[in-house]
Amino acid sequence: MTADRPHDLGTGTGPDLSIGTDEGADTAPGAEPVATRGHPARPADDSGAGPDGGILGRTHRALTLGIISVVSLVAFEASAVNTAMPVAARALDGIGLYAFGFSAFFTASLFAMALAGEWSDRRGPLGPLFTGIAAFGAGLLVGGVAHSMGMFIVGRGVQGIGGGLVVVSLYVVVGRAYPERLRPSIMASFSAAWVVPVIVGPLVAGTVTEQLGWRWVFLAIPVLILLPLVVMLPALRTLPRTRPGPRGGVRQVLGSRRCLLALAVAVGACLLQYAGQHPSWLALLPAAAGLALLAPGIVRLLPRGTFRAARGLPSVVLMRGLAAGAMVAAESFIPLMLVTQRGLSATLAGLSLTGGGLTWALGSYVQSRPRLEPYRERLMGLGMVLLAVAIVMVPLALIGGVPAGIVAVAWTIGGFGMGLNISSGGVLLLKLSRPEEAGSNSASLQMSDALGNVTFVGVGGVLFVAFGGASIATHGPAAADATGAASHPAAFVAVFATMALVALLGGAVARRLS
Repeated sequence: MTADRPHDLGTGTGPDLSIGTDEGADTAPGAEPVATRGHPARPADDSGAGPDGGILGRTHRALTLGIISVVSLVAFEASAVNTAMPVAARALDGIGLYAFGFSAFFTASLFAMALAGEWSDRRGPLGPLFTGIAAFGAGLLVGGVAHSMGMFIVGRGVQGIGGGLVVVSLYVVVGRAYPERLRPSIMASFSAAWVVPVIVGPLVAGTVTEQLGWRWVFLAIPVLILLPLVVMLPALRTLPRTRPGPRGGVRQVLGSRRCLLALAVAVGACLLQYAGQHPSWLALLPAAAGLALLAPGIVRLLPRGTFRAARGLPSVVLMRGLAAGAMVAAESFIPLMLVTQRGLSATLAGLSLTGGGLTWALGSYVQSRPRLEPYRERLMGLGMVLLAVAIVMVPLALIGGVPAGIVAVAWTIGGFGMGLNISSGGVLLLKLSRPEEAGSNSASLQMSDALGNVTFVGVGGVLFVAFGGASIATHGPAAADATGAASHPAAFVAVFATMALVALLGGAVARRLS
């Protein structure tokens, strides 16, 4: 999960929200209620409707508006970064490290998700929530003032830590603050919070990039974070508190098995991507070290049988990683292709992705229709096929006689497929999970999402460099003709062709979902 996609904050349901509560906590007579695992403390208005009974009622209004504001800012940042990234990489002379600008976020968020789960379990969600928001803003500031691609990547990593902490702690906050009957509504509002940013984000970010400079896309957002914090703070202070247990210290949290495994996976992914983008005999050393860290950690973080597509739950988790990874990896290179190969502005390149966000919501709605319930597995397979078709259509824009608008058409198809697949996957996971395992299985689904992003964005970066992408002209075709710079459309074709194959592989896995 990353905070960079609608499904990261918008597909949980009741059982998933019980993660992060304190196991074994009790409530002394007259003391403030304390949540227990699987049974979060409920507000007093859990009985029926009324002016206080909805997510926008008096009891929950401030917290709901604050949460939606945070999600909207995360969504806006995701759209804005996609739009501004080609210009930022060009300005920092970092086209060869372009993929690291995305994978640094996903890799860091992977570790932060595990950290947030342990932290919330042992000490409650407020610490990771506020730390995550602060880290998210700090990462934006570092990226905005960066004078080298290396510093920019560091900023994206700090941002990823913040995003991973926020996404998990928000789920825990919802589990503690809202009664079970309201959780579907607040989670639906999470998805709705992505719609407007997806529409206006590329336009605003592109305009700011072209008129004021790409740095302001990063520097302006931290100021906006203060408002939702002020709105949420009074409501957050009323949440049931978790008493720190004997293993609730910082060292115990950071030293937990799940955190260490996630850290090993993150470091291993970084080493593998570094080795892939610096091909030489010496690169075999970091490659071997990365593989040694990555493989055992992934196997232990996901359900047994995931990587051999065992029937049922393991295949659901595997498909989530394939779908998210293929989509995000392809999407990361679309603006760069349109800016460098077709000469589009950053605004127009970002707007090409807008339709995908809208049809994603439409696909989610379609799969929720009761009459389609018997066909859920087929819907997931269809979603993967539609994603593969969309990715195959994208590089057609490299052909001179084909309108660049074909990318926008393709991404509306891909977005609809993702809406069918991702939302159906969340429903099917809960259907296949015993009640006492719903929380841990949902966490595995998000972990697979993050792993897919890290892995396939990294693979995309390696292919991009291997096929000459690092020397691609960054001022459009006209500039390439004037300067003699290389074009290398094969670098983009290699990335999109590979991700289309990944999506088709996911379609094949659909046959093993039940």
